[in-house]
Amino acid sequence: MAVLVIADHDGSTVRDTTHKTVTAALSLSSDIDVLVLGQGAQAAADSAAKIAGVRKVLLAESAGLGKMLAEAVEATVLPLAGGYDAILTPATTDGKNFAPRLAAKLDVAPISDIIEVVSADTFVRPIYAGNALETIQSADAKKVITVRPTAFAAAAEGGSAAVESVAGADAPKTTFVSEEMVKSDRPELGAAKIIVSGGRALGSADEFHAVMEPLADKLGAAIGASRAAVDAGYAPNDYQVGQTGKVVAPALYIAIGISGAIQHLAGMKDSKTIVAINKDADAPIFQVADYGLVGDYKTVVPELMAALG
Repeated sequence: MAVLVIADHDGSTVRDTTHKTVTAALSLSSDIDVLVLGQGAQAAADSAAKIAGVRKVLLAESAGLGKMLAEAVEATVLPLAGGYDAILTPATTDGKNFAPRLAAKLDVAPISDIIEVVSADTFVRPIYAGNALETIQSADAKKVITVRPTAFAAAAEGGSAAVESVAGADAPKTTFVSEEMVKSDRPELGAAKIIVSGGRALGSADEFHAVMEPLADKLGAAIGASRAAVDAGYAPNDYQVGQTGKVVAPALYIAIGISGAIQHLAGMKDSKTIVAINKDADAPIFQVADYGLVGDYKTVVPELMAALG
């Protein structure tokens, strides 16, 4: 059984999500190839070659692949698919975009957001905002799978796979128009080891930033937010943690003024240590918190800042 992992990268190096997807792939087979798609992505391919357990790295480049257009990804992967029994990719924004299209073209059912590999044809995935786990068995000869990276450990470095170039397709019927990138000196939310996250209880955008930014700076943390805070305009969309935002699993997650709706818990309950600060002792967030402090954040956060020195 051969498995192809479609890498997640930033153009110069593969992200941690790729290492974790390789771990999932190794549960299926020892024959793992990694496909790096992009434009000017040689450095990312070299980075992928260092992942332990990778047999070889395929590098495909084009303008459309540089923007990860789903049509370009599909046209590039389809000619390669015949050599693989399973195609895996992290359940990122890009992966969730092109994986269903690829599965449709291969006439198979996509298997999304897996958190466990039971066997070569059986997988576990969360449903109902993570309140239930579903075990599914696929009879398809070829499988297209998105992997929830937070559920797997990262594959180690130390590999020395060869890098081969393959043809990269474009997307002639699709035109990339524009994108708005948020630049920050803080860690990227999906990969951060520490996250401080704020909710609607903070009351305003000014208050949100006044409370969250100094604490994040002190801890070297990324900033997250509940959907309620994002919908209220306190924080930008890319801060959102939850079922309809980013799924994170940092070493430390500090939730300030977040009640803990199931949609938010679905995005952060796998965090190693969860600290909750809320003045409502009955807030659902305390059910998953390792440490809970019932109190007003206006008092608690300054005391925390002072204790951090």
